[in-house]
Amino acid sequence: MAIKRTLIVIIGLLLQILLFLFTYLYLADHIVLINFLYEIIGFLIVLGLIRNSKSYSYILPWIVIILLFPVVGSLLYLIIGYNKKTSRILKKIINSEKKSKQYLVQDQEIREKVKNNSGIRYITDYIHYPITTNNDIKYYKVGELAFEDMLKELKKAKKFIFLEYFIIKPGKMWNYILEILKEKVKNGVEVRIIYDDLGCINSLETSYPKKLKKYGIECIVFNELNPLSGFVINNRDHRKILVIDGKVAFSGGINIADEYINIGSKIGHWKDNAVKVLGDAVWSYTVMFLTMWNAFKNDNENFEKYKYKFTKEIKNRGYISPYGETPLDEEIAGQNIYLNIINQANDYIYISTPYLIIDTDMMNALSLAAKRGVDVKIIIPGIPDKKIVYSLSESYAELLIKEGVKVYKYTPGFIHAKVFVSDDKKANVGTINLDYRSLYLNFECGMYMENVECIKEIKEDMIDTINKSFELTKKDIKKSPLKSIKQSLLRLIAPLM
Repeated sequence: MAIKRTLIVIIGLLLQILLFLFTYLYLADHIVLINFLYEIIGFLIVLGLIRNSKSYSYILPWIVIILLFPVVGSLLYLIIGYNKKTSRILKKIINSEKKSKQYLVQDQEIREKVKNNSGIRYITDYIHYPITTNNDIKYYKVGELAFEDMLKELKKAKKFIFLEYFIIKPGKMWNYILEILKEKVKNGVEVRIIYDDLGCINSLETSYPKKLKKYGIECIVFNELNPLSGFVINNRDHRKILVIDGKVAFSGGINIADEYINIGSKIGHWKDNAVKVLGDAVWSYTVMFLTMWNAFKNDNENFEKYKYKFTKEIKNRGYISPYGETPLDEEIAGQNIYLNIINQANDYIYISTPYLIIDTDMMNALSLAAKRGVDVKIIIPGIPDKKIVYSLSESYAELLIKEGVKVYKYTPGFIHAKVFVSDDKKANVGTINLDYRSLYLNFECGMYMENVECIKEIKEDMIDTINKSFELTKKDIKKSPLKSIKQSLLRLIAPLM
Protein backbone atom coordinates (compact mmCIF):
# COMPACT_ATOMS: atom_id res chain seq x y z
CA MET A 1 0.00 0.00 0.00
CA ALA A 2 2.84 2.40 0.87
CA ILE A 3 4.58 1.71 -2.44
CA LYS A 4 1.33 2.11 -4.34
CA ARG A 5 0.52 5.45 -2.66
CA THR A 6 4.04 6.75 -3.20
CA LEU A 7 3.94 5.81 -6.88
CA ILE A 8 0.59 7.55 -7.33
CA VAL A 9 1.96 10.77 -5.82
CA ILE A 10 5.15 10.59 -7.89
CA ILE A 11 3.15 9.95 -11.07
CA GLY A 12 0.93 12.91 -10.25
CA LEU A 13 3.93 15.18 -9.78
CA LEU A 14 5.52 13.93 -13.00
CA LEU A 15 2.31 14.60 -14.91
CA GLN A 16 2.30 18.17 -13.61
CA ILE A 17 5.91 18.61 -14.77
CA LEU A 18 5.15 17.06 -18.16
CA LEU A 19 2.17 19.36 -18.56
CA PHE A 20 4.43 22.34 -17.97
CA LEU A 21 7.02 21.04 -20.48
CA PHE A 22 4.34 20.40 -23.07
CA THR A 23 3.00 23.92 -22.67
CA TYR A 24 6.52 25.31 -22.78
CA LEU A 25 7.34 23.44 -26.02
CA TYR A 26 3.94 24.27 -27.52
CA LEU A 27 4.86 27.93 -27.21
CA ALA A 28 8.25 27.33 -28.86
CA ASP A 29 7.72 30.24 -31.25
CA HIS A 30 7.82 32.59 -28.26
CA ILE A 31 10.50 30.74 -26.31
CA VAL A 32 12.98 33.62 -26.37
CA LEU A 33 10.40 35.97 -24.88
CA ILE A 34 9.35 33.37 -22.30
CA ASN A 35 12.94 32.79 -21.23
CA PHE A 36 13.49 36.52 -20.92
CA LEU A 37 10.39 36.92 -18.75
CA TYR A 38 11.48 34.06 -16.50
CA GLU A 39 14.95 35.58 -16.18
CA ILE A 40 13.32 38.77 -14.92
CA ILE A 41 11.03 36.80 -12.59
CA GLY A 42 13.98 34.78 -11.32
CA PHE A 43 16.05 37.90 -10.71
CA LEU A 44 13.18 39.51 -8.77
CA ILE A 45 12.74 36.32 -6.70
CA VAL A 46 16.45 36.31 -5.85
CA LEU A 47 16.30 39.98 -4.81
CA GLY A 48 13.29 39.20 -2.62
CA LEU A 49 15.06 36.25 -1.01
CA ILE A 50 18.15 38.33 -0.24
CA ARG A 51 16.08 41.16 1.19
CA ASN A 52 13.73 39.08 3.37
CA SER A 53 15.71 36.02 4.43
CA LYS A 54 17.12 35.62 7.94
CA SER A 55 19.38 32.76 6.87
CA TYR A 56 21.46 32.96 3.71
CA SER A 57 22.48 29.32 4.17
CA TYR A 58 18.85 28.32 3.74
CA ILE A 59 18.19 30.42 0.62
CA LEU A 60 21.54 29.77 -1.10
CA PRO A 61 20.33 26.63 -2.99
CA TRP A 62 17.34 28.57 -4.31
CA ILE A 63 19.57 31.39 -5.53
CA VAL A 64 21.90 28.95 -7.30
CA ILE A 65 19.06 26.99 -8.94
CA ILE A 66 17.14 30.10 -10.02
CA LEU A 67 20.20 31.82 -11.50
CA LEU A 68 21.41 28.71 -13.32
CA PHE A 69 17.97 27.58 -14.52
CA PRO A 70 15.62 30.61 -14.51
CA VAL A 71 12.56 28.80 -15.88
CA VAL A 72 12.68 25.59 -13.87
CA GLY A 73 14.17 27.26 -10.80
CA SER A 74 11.54 30.01 -10.64
CA LEU A 75 8.69 27.55 -11.09
CA LEU A 76 10.09 25.23 -8.43
CA TYR A 77 10.41 28.10 -5.99
CA LEU A 78 6.87 29.29 -6.63
CA ILE A 79 5.61 25.72 -6.01
CA ILE A 80 7.87 24.70 -3.11
CA GLY A 81 9.38 27.74 -1.48
CA TYR A 82 6.44 30.10 -1.77
CA ASN A 83 3.69 27.73 -0.74
CA LYS A 84 2.85 29.68 2.44
CA LYS A 85 1.01 32.15 0.21
CA THR A 86 -0.68 29.61 -2.04
CA SER A 87 -1.35 26.42 -0.05
CA ARG A 88 -4.91 26.02 1.19
CA ILE A 89 -3.71 23.74 3.99
CA LEU A 90 -1.05 26.15 5.23
CA LYS A 91 -3.44 29.10 5.06
CA LYS A 92 -5.83 27.26 7.37
CA ILE A 93 -3.06 26.59 9.86
CA ILE A 94 -1.97 30.24 9.76
CA ASN A 95 -5.53 31.39 10.52
CA SER A 96 -5.88 28.85 13.32
CA GLU A 97 -2.56 29.96 14.87
CA LYS A 98 -3.72 33.59 14.85
CA LYS A 99 -6.95 32.68 16.67
CA SER A 100 -5.21 30.51 19.26
CA LYS A 101 -2.84 33.25 20.45
CA GLN A 102 -5.59 34.58 22.72
CA TYR A 103 -5.20 31.45 24.86
CA LEU A 104 -1.44 31.76 25.39
CA VAL A 105 -1.35 34.44 28.09
CA GLN A 106 1.77 35.15 30.11
CA ASP A 107 1.36 35.55 33.88
CA GLN A 108 2.60 39.09 34.51
CA GLU A 109 4.04 38.31 37.94
CA ILE A 110 6.29 35.66 36.37
CA ARG A 111 7.02 38.02 33.46
CA GLU A 112 8.29 40.63 35.90
CA LYS A 113 10.59 38.10 37.58
CA VAL A 114 12.26 37.18 34.28
CA LYS A 115 12.40 40.64 32.72
CA ASN A 116 16.21 40.61 32.80
CA ASN A 117 16.52 37.07 31.41
CA SER A 118 17.02 37.51 27.66
CA GLY A 119 16.59 33.80 26.79
CA ILE A 120 13.24 33.52 28.54
CA ARG A 121 12.06 36.91 27.31
CA TYR A 122 12.64 35.79 23.72
CA ILE A 123 10.17 32.93 24.22
CA THR A 124 7.50 35.06 25.90
CA ASP A 125 7.83 38.17 23.73
CA TYR A 126 8.50 36.72 20.28
CA ILE A 127 7.36 33.09 20.20
CA HIS A 128 4.41 34.00 22.45
CA TYR A 129 4.38 30.89 24.62
CA PRO A 130 4.09 31.50 28.37
CA ILE A 131 6.80 30.70 30.90
CA THR A 132 5.40 28.81 33.91
CA THR A 133 6.65 27.75 37.34
CA ASN A 134 3.89 25.56 38.80
CA ASN A 135 5.06 22.25 37.36
CA ASP A 136 6.55 18.88 38.09
CA ILE A 137 8.77 17.47 35.33
CA LYS A 138 10.03 13.93 34.83
CA TYR A 139 12.75 13.11 32.33
CA TYR A 140 13.04 9.69 30.66
CA LYS A 141 16.42 8.63 29.32
CA VAL A 142 14.91 5.90 27.11
CA GLY A 143 11.57 5.48 25.39
CA GLU A 144 10.56 2.28 27.17
CA LEU A 145 10.54 4.03 30.56
CA ALA A 146 8.33 6.79 29.18
CA PHE A 147 5.99 4.21 27.65
CA GLU A 148 5.35 2.61 31.06
CA ASP A 149 4.20 5.94 32.50
CA MET A 150 2.23 6.83 29.37
CA LEU A 151 0.11 3.70 29.88
CA LYS A 152 -0.40 4.49 33.58
CA GLU A 153 -1.54 8.04 32.87
CA LEU A 154 -3.79 6.98 29.97
CA LYS A 155 -5.60 4.59 32.29
CA LYS A 156 -6.35 7.49 34.65
CA ALA A 157 -8.02 9.64 31.95
CA LYS A 158 -11.44 10.98 32.89
CA LYS A 159 -12.30 13.65 30.30
CA PHE A 160 -10.13 13.70 27.19
CA ILE A 161 -7.00 12.34 25.50
CA PHE A 162 -5.18 14.16 22.69
CA LEU A 163 -2.43 12.48 20.64
CA GLU A 164 -0.38 14.18 17.91
CA TYR A 165 2.44 12.10 16.41
CA PHE A 166 4.53 12.01 13.26
CA ILE A 167 4.53 8.20 13.24
CA ILE A 168 1.99 5.70 14.52
CA LYS A 169 2.83 2.12 13.66
CA PRO A 170 0.81 -0.96 14.72
CA GLY A 171 2.80 -3.15 17.08
CA LYS A 172 3.12 -3.74 20.79
CA MET A 173 3.34 -0.04 21.69
CA TRP A 174 0.39 1.15 19.61
CA ASN A 175 -1.73 -1.92 20.33
CA TYR A 176 -1.48 -1.37 24.08
CA ILE A 177 -2.36 2.30 23.70
CA LEU A 178 -5.22 1.63 21.30
CA GLU A 179 -6.86 -0.87 23.64
CA ILE A 180 -6.84 1.72 26.42
CA LEU A 181 -8.24 4.38 24.08
CA LYS A 182 -11.09 2.10 22.97
CA GLU A 183 -11.96 1.36 26.58
CA LYS A 184 -11.83 5.02 27.54
CA VAL A 185 -14.17 6.00 24.71
CA LYS A 186 -16.71 3.50 26.06
CA ASN A 187 -16.46 5.29 29.41
CA GLY A 188 -17.21 8.68 27.86
CA VAL A 189 -13.66 9.99 27.44
CA GLU A 190 -13.13 12.16 24.35
CA VAL A 191 -10.23 10.88 22.24
CA ARG A 192 -8.66 12.78 19.34
CA ILE A 193 -5.67 11.76 17.21
CA ILE A 194 -3.56 13.65 14.65
CA TYR A 195 -0.92 11.79 12.67
CA ASP A 196 1.22 12.77 9.72
CA ASP A 197 0.33 11.07 6.45
CA LEU A 198 3.91 10.87 5.16
CA GLY A 199 5.19 9.69 8.52
CA CYS A 200 2.66 6.85 8.53
CA ILE A 201 2.76 5.96 4.84
CA ASN A 202 4.49 2.66 5.61
CA SER A 203 2.34 1.76 8.60
CA LEU A 204 -1.29 2.87 8.23
CA GLU A 205 -3.71 2.36 5.37
CA THR A 206 -5.62 5.34 3.97
CA SER A 207 -8.85 4.11 5.54
CA TYR A 208 -7.40 4.01 9.07
CA PRO A 209 -9.32 7.11 10.29
CA LYS A 210 -12.56 5.30 9.40
CA LYS A 211 -11.42 2.32 11.45
CA LEU A 212 -10.74 4.59 14.43
CA LYS A 213 -14.10 6.29 13.91
CA LYS A 214 -15.82 2.93 14.45
CA TYR A 215 -14.22 2.84 17.89
CA GLY A 216 -15.49 6.35 18.62
CA ILE A 217 -12.05 7.92 18.16
CA GLU A 218 -11.84 11.17 16.17
CA CYS A 219 -8.86 11.37 13.81
CA ILE A 220 -7.19 13.87 11.47
CA VAL A 221 -4.52 12.94 8.94
CA PHE A 222 -2.11 15.84 8.56
CA ASN A 223 -1.38 17.00 5.00
CA GLU A 224 -2.66 13.94 3.14
CA LEU A 225 -0.63 12.87 0.13
CA ASN A 226 -2.34 13.02 -3.22
CA PRO A 227 -1.23 13.36 -6.85
CA LEU A 228 -2.15 17.05 -6.96
CA SER A 229 -0.65 18.04 -3.61
CA GLY A 230 2.47 19.46 -5.23
CA PHE A 231 5.45 20.11 -3.03
CA VAL A 232 3.44 21.36 -0.07
CA ILE A 233 4.12 17.76 1.04
CA ASN A 234 7.49 19.15 2.16
CA ASN A 235 5.93 20.63 5.33
CA ARG A 236 5.22 17.83 7.81
CA ASP A 237 3.83 17.58 11.34
CA HIS A 238 6.83 16.20 13.23
CA ARG A 239 5.42 16.87 16.72
CA LYS A 240 5.04 14.28 19.46
CA ILE A 241 2.37 15.30 21.96
CA LEU A 242 0.17 13.36 24.38
CA VAL A 243 -2.18 15.38 26.61
CA ILE A 244 -4.42 13.75 29.19
CA ASP A 245 -7.26 15.72 30.84
CA GLY A 246 -5.24 18.93 30.48
CA LYS A 247 -3.43 17.82 33.61
CA VAL A 248 -0.45 15.86 32.31
CA ALA A 249 1.45 15.85 29.01
CA PHE A 250 4.23 13.83 27.38
CA SER A 251 6.58 14.95 24.63
CA GLY A 252 10.11 14.35 23.39
CA GLY A 253 11.68 12.24 20.67
CA ILE A 254 9.59 9.09 20.78
CA ASN A 255 6.91 8.29 18.23
CA ILE A 256 4.40 5.50 18.72
CA ALA A 257 6.22 2.58 17.15
CA ASP A 258 8.04 -0.40 18.64
CA GLU A 259 11.58 0.62 17.71
CA TYR A 260 11.20 3.71 19.92
CA ILE A 261 10.89 1.40 22.94
CA ASN A 262 13.63 -0.94 21.67
CA ILE A 263 11.48 -3.69 20.26
CA GLY A 264 12.68 -4.94 16.90
CA SER A 265 15.17 -2.14 16.21
CA LYS A 266 17.30 -2.97 13.17
CA ILE A 267 19.93 -0.33 13.90
CA GLY A 268 21.12 -1.34 17.34
CA HIS A 269 20.00 0.22 20.60
CA TRP A 270 17.50 3.02 19.96
CA LYS A 271 18.49 5.86 22.30
CA ASP A 272 15.60 8.22 22.68
CA ASN A 273 14.01 10.31 25.38
CA ALA A 274 10.83 11.96 26.62
CA VAL A 275 9.54 14.31 29.28
CA LYS A 276 6.37 14.27 31.33
CA VAL A 277 5.00 17.49 32.76
CA LEU A 278 2.28 17.87 35.38
CA GLY A 279 1.21 21.47 35.91
CA ASP A 280 0.44 24.78 34.25
CA ALA A 281 2.77 24.12 31.29
CA VAL A 282 0.43 21.40 30.03
CA TRP A 283 -1.83 24.16 28.75
CA SER A 284 0.68 25.11 26.05
CA TYR A 285 0.67 21.55 24.69
CA THR A 286 -3.15 21.53 24.80
CA VAL A 287 -3.30 24.77 22.79
CA MET A 288 -0.73 23.43 20.30
CA PHE A 289 -2.86 20.36 19.66
CA LEU A 290 -6.18 22.22 19.41
CA THR A 291 -4.63 24.81 17.08
CA MET A 292 -3.69 22.10 14.60
CA TRP A 293 -7.02 20.29 15.10
CA ASN A 294 -9.11 23.39 14.42
CA ALA A 295 -7.10 24.18 11.29
CA PHE A 296 -8.56 21.03 9.73
CA LYS A 297 -11.91 20.69 11.55
CA ASN A 298 -12.74 24.42 11.77
CA ASP A 299 -14.80 23.80 14.92
CA ASN A 300 -14.15 27.28 16.39
CA GLU A 301 -14.47 25.72 19.82
CA ASN A 302 -13.53 27.44 23.06
CA PHE A 303 -10.20 25.99 24.18
CA GLU A 304 -10.84 26.97 27.80
CA LYS A 305 -13.05 23.94 28.40
CA TYR A 306 -9.93 21.77 28.06
CA LYS A 307 -7.91 23.75 30.60
CA TYR A 308 -7.28 22.06 33.93
CA LYS A 309 -7.42 24.36 36.95
CA PHE A 310 -4.56 23.52 39.29
CA THR A 311 -5.69 24.63 42.74
CA LYS A 312 -2.54 23.62 44.64
CA GLU A 313 1.04 24.62 44.09
CA ILE A 314 3.04 21.75 42.61
CA LYS A 315 6.55 23.12 42.35
CA ASN A 316 7.94 26.61 42.29
CA ARG A 317 11.61 26.20 41.40
CA GLY A 318 12.74 27.10 37.94
CA TYR A 319 10.96 28.02 34.72
CA ILE A 320 9.69 25.94 31.83
CA SER A 321 7.97 26.70 28.56
CA PRO A 322 6.68 24.20 26.01
CA TYR A 323 6.64 25.93 22.63
CA GLY A 324 5.63 25.22 19.07
CA GLU A 325 7.86 25.60 16.03
CA THR A 326 6.09 26.47 12.79
CA PRO A 327 7.46 27.20 9.30
CA LEU A 328 4.68 29.75 8.81
CA ASP A 329 5.91 32.74 10.82
CA GLU A 330 8.95 35.00 10.81
CA GLU A 331 10.62 33.45 13.87
CA ILE A 332 12.94 30.47 13.51
CA ALA A 333 11.98 29.49 17.05
CA GLY A 334 13.85 26.23 17.53
CA GLN A 335 17.04 27.53 15.92
CA ASN A 336 16.96 30.74 17.95
CA ILE A 337 16.38 28.98 21.26
CA TYR A 338 19.27 26.63 20.50
CA LEU A 339 21.48 29.60 19.56
CA ASN A 340 20.60 31.42 22.78
CA ILE A 341 21.62 28.38 24.84
CA ILE A 342 24.90 28.06 22.91
CA ASN A 343 25.75 31.76 23.01
CA GLN A 344 25.05 32.06 26.75
CA ALA A 345 26.97 28.93 27.76
CA ASN A 346 29.99 29.49 30.01
CA ASP A 347 31.10 26.05 31.17
CA TYR A 348 29.67 23.32 28.93
CA ILE A 349 26.99 22.46 26.43
CA TYR A 350 26.07 18.86 25.56
CA ILE A 351 23.92 18.15 22.51
CA SER A 352 22.24 14.99 21.25
CA THR A 353 20.81 14.88 17.71
CA PRO A 354 20.14 12.15 15.14
CA TYR A 355 21.07 14.49 12.27
CA LEU A 356 23.74 17.18 12.11
CA ILE A 357 22.96 19.35 9.07
CA ILE A 358 23.33 22.97 10.12
CA ASP A 359 23.58 26.44 8.64
CA THR A 360 26.40 28.94 9.07
CA ASP A 361 24.74 30.64 12.07
CA MET A 362 24.68 27.39 14.03
CA MET A 363 28.15 26.39 12.79
CA ASN A 364 29.65 29.72 13.88
CA ALA A 365 27.90 29.70 17.26
CA LEU A 366 29.16 26.20 18.11
CA SER A 367 32.68 27.02 16.88
CA LEU A 368 32.84 30.30 18.79
CA ALA A 369 31.62 28.61 21.99
CA ALA A 370 34.42 26.05 21.73
CA LYS A 371 36.99 28.78 21.03
CA ARG A 372 36.00 30.77 24.10
CA GLY A 373 36.61 27.70 26.29
CA VAL A 374 33.15 26.13 26.52
CA ASP A 375 33.18 22.30 26.54
CA VAL A 376 31.02 21.64 23.45
CA LYS A 377 30.11 17.99 22.89
CA ILE A 378 27.70 16.67 20.26
CA ILE A 379 26.44 13.07 20.11
CA ILE A 380 25.28 11.62 16.78
CA PRO A 381 24.31 8.04 15.84
CA GLY A 382 26.86 5.27 15.59
CA ILE A 383 24.55 3.32 13.28
CA PRO A 384 22.62 5.41 10.70
CA ASP A 385 18.97 5.15 9.72
CA LYS A 386 19.53 7.10 6.47
CA LYS A 387 22.93 6.74 4.77
CA ILE A 388 22.80 9.95 2.73
CA VAL A 389 21.83 12.02 5.76
CA TYR A 390 24.52 10.22 7.77
CA SER A 391 27.13 11.20 5.19
CA LEU A 392 25.98 14.81 5.46
CA SER A 393 26.24 14.69 9.26
CA GLU A 394 29.81 13.43 8.96
CA SER A 395 30.74 16.31 6.67
CA TYR A 396 29.49 18.89 9.19
CA ALA A 397 31.16 16.97 12.03
CA GLU A 398 34.45 17.33 10.18
CA LEU A 399 34.12 21.12 10.03
CA LEU A 400 33.16 21.35 13.71
CA ILE A 401 36.01 19.12 14.90
CA LYS A 402 38.50 21.40 13.15
CA GLU A 403 37.04 24.29 15.20
CA GLY A 404 37.45 22.51 18.55
CA VAL A 405 33.98 20.99 18.96
CA LYS A 406 33.98 17.39 20.19
CA VAL A 407 31.74 15.02 18.21
CA TYR A 408 30.84 11.52 19.41
CA LYS A 409 29.21 8.54 17.73
CA TYR A 410 26.88 6.47 19.91
CA THR A 411 28.49 3.03 19.78
CA PRO A 412 25.48 0.82 20.73
CA GLY A 413 23.26 2.06 17.89
CA PHE A 414 21.04 4.96 16.86
CA ILE A 415 20.55 8.28 18.67
CA HIS A 416 17.10 9.78 18.13
CA ALA A 417 16.99 12.08 21.19
CA LYS A 418 17.00 15.83 20.58
CA VAL A 419 18.55 17.32 23.73
CA PHE A 420 20.46 20.45 24.73
CA VAL A 421 21.81 20.90 28.27
CA SER A 422 24.14 23.64 29.47
CA ASP A 423 25.88 24.84 32.66
CA ASP A 424 23.55 22.84 34.99
CA LYS A 425 21.03 25.62 34.37
CA LYS A 426 19.39 25.27 30.95
CA ALA A 427 17.99 22.43 28.89
CA ASN A 428 15.74 21.80 25.93
CA VAL A 429 14.00 18.53 25.10
CA GLY A 430 11.67 18.07 22.16
CA THR A 431 11.28 17.01 18.54
CA ILE A 432 13.62 19.52 16.84
CA ASN A 433 16.60 17.92 15.12
CA LEU A 434 19.69 19.88 14.14
CA ASP A 435 18.80 19.83 10.46
CA TYR A 436 17.09 22.11 7.95
CA ARG A 437 13.91 20.04 7.91
CA SER A 438 13.23 20.47 11.61
CA LEU A 439 14.50 24.03 11.84
CA TYR A 440 12.85 25.45 8.71
CA LEU A 441 10.24 23.12 7.18
CA ASN A 442 8.38 21.06 9.78
CA PHE A 443 5.90 21.73 12.55
CA GLU A 444 7.80 20.86 15.73
CA CYS A 445 7.67 21.35 19.48
CA GLY A 446 10.11 21.66 22.34
CA MET A 447 10.29 22.28 26.07
CA TYR A 448 12.70 24.92 27.33
CA MET A 449 13.77 24.52 30.97
CA GLU A 450 15.77 26.73 33.26
CA ASN A 451 16.90 25.96 36.84
CA VAL A 452 14.57 22.96 37.19
CA GLU A 453 15.57 19.85 39.12
CA CYS A 454 15.54 17.38 36.24
CA ILE A 455 18.34 19.25 34.44
CA LYS A 456 20.72 17.33 36.71
CA GLU A 457 19.27 14.04 35.40
CA ILE A 458 19.52 15.23 31.81
CA LYS A 459 23.19 16.08 32.29
CA GLU A 460 23.88 12.69 33.90
CA ASP A 461 22.16 10.93 31.00
CA MET A 462 24.20 12.88 28.46
CA ILE A 463 27.47 12.06 30.24
CA ASP A 464 26.49 8.38 30.40
CA THR A 465 25.69 8.44 26.67
CA ILE A 466 29.02 10.10 25.89
CA ASN A 467 30.80 7.40 27.88
CA LYS A 468 29.14 4.80 25.65
CA SER A 469 30.27 6.64 22.52
CA PHE A 470 33.60 7.16 20.78
CA GLU A 471 35.02 10.56 19.93
CA LEU A 472 35.64 11.29 16.29
CA THR A 473 39.04 12.59 15.28
CA LYS A 474 40.29 14.21 12.08
CA LYS A 475 41.72 10.83 11.13
CA ASP A 476 38.32 9.11 11.54
CA ILE A 477 36.63 11.47 9.10
CA LYS A 478 39.35 11.57 6.47
CA LYS A 479 37.78 10.99 3.08
CA SER A 480 38.54 10.66 -0.61
CA PRO A 481 38.28 13.60 -3.04
CA LEU A 482 35.25 11.93 -4.64
CA LYS A 483 33.44 11.71 -1.30
CA SER A 484 34.31 15.35 -0.59
CA ILE A 485 32.67 16.42 -3.84
CA LYS A 486 29.61 14.29 -3.09
CA GLN A 487 29.24 15.78 0.40
CA SER A 488 29.66 19.31 -0.94
CA LEU A 489 26.86 18.77 -3.45
CA LEU A 490 24.67 17.28 -0.72
CA ARG A 491 25.32 20.30 1.52
CA LEU A 492 24.25 22.57 -1.32
CA ILE A 493 20.83 20.93 -1.67
CA ALA A 494 20.37 20.07 2.03
CA PRO A 495 18.02 23.02 2.73
CA LEU A 496 15.61 21.69 0.08
CA MET A 497 15.44 18.15 1.50
